[in-house]
Amino acid sequence: MQLLNLKDTVSFMSLRVPALIFSVILMLLSVLSLATNSLNWGLDFTGGTLVEVGYEQQADLSDIRARLQNSGFPDAVVQNFGSSSEVLIRLAPRENVKASELSNQVMQALELTTSNIRRVEFVGPSVGEELAEQGGLAMLVALLCILVYVAMRFEWRFALGSVVALAHDVLLTLGLFSFLQLEFDLTVLAAVLAVIGYSLNDTIVVSDRIRENFRKVRKSEPEEIINISLTQTLNRTVITSLTTIFVLLALFFVGGALIHGFATALLFGVVIGTYSSIYVASLVALMLGISKEDLIPAEVEKEGEELESTPFS
Repeated sequence: MQLLNLKDTVSFMSLRVPALIFSVILMLLSVLSLATNSLNWGLDFTGGTLVEVGYEQQADLSDIRARLQNSGFPDAVVQNFGSSSEVLIRLAPRENVKASELSNQVMQALELTTSNIRRVEFVGPSVGEELAEQGGLAMLVALLCILVYVAMRFEWRFALGSVVALAHDVLLTLGLFSFLQLEFDLTVLAAVLAVIGYSLNDTIVVSDRIRENFRKVRKSEPEEIINISLTQTLNRTVITSLTTIFVLLALFFVGGALIHGFATALLFGVVIGTYSSIYVASLVALMLGISKEDLIPAEVEKEGEELESTPFS
């Protein structure tokens, strides 16, 4: 049973020029936003103060956020920790203000006593810088390993197309968070790495079908073979994307503030990753001149074959 009953081949590559222009514009806008606005780094990267507060009854997170905002902490991150009566408050670093002073200000804002304070911890910005450096290094190593893997499994044109598609997806996701000034923390970084894995899986499925059809369909041009392959994998792509999106929508709307950024990054990444597997990875391979000769293994002459085919004189 198929979700889309396609009898004719969809001419995806006929839209390659508009798709190329669209992708280039989005990438340029992302670079411009990152250069001007940068990212709204979370406390995982900038450092700050953690204050754990305990209540006798269920805590009202909305009221806590409102009280802290009125007391000069508009950027405070408030979330449940362990139970509905335990609250974790994350505060951005303040110049010349110690963690103990911040905890006292939180107590005054929330009208609490010292018995309500479970712990106060300070995370230095040096830790944040190290996490940011390691996170960026992790993405670069992942892209390099992907380039080597796809080049060994398929062909260097597919490998370059896959890496361009992954860089495209990561750049646009970062551009979205920069443009909207959404908080970028470790959960969002994990989502970006997950986007790389999702997009790569989609690209490998498409590349595998293209390679297979290059070997089966002998009398068609590369553009037509790519269109046939994308049409054949369209059902699988749509079903996989929709099922993933349904789960992410549930996380986005009812998952809470803690994973809101994670769900946002993955939702956008799944959509843009599906697009890039069709109009970036495949398009790059086509523009680089992928052909049957590159994917069909050369016939190896067996030893003695020429002598056996030549009659004795």
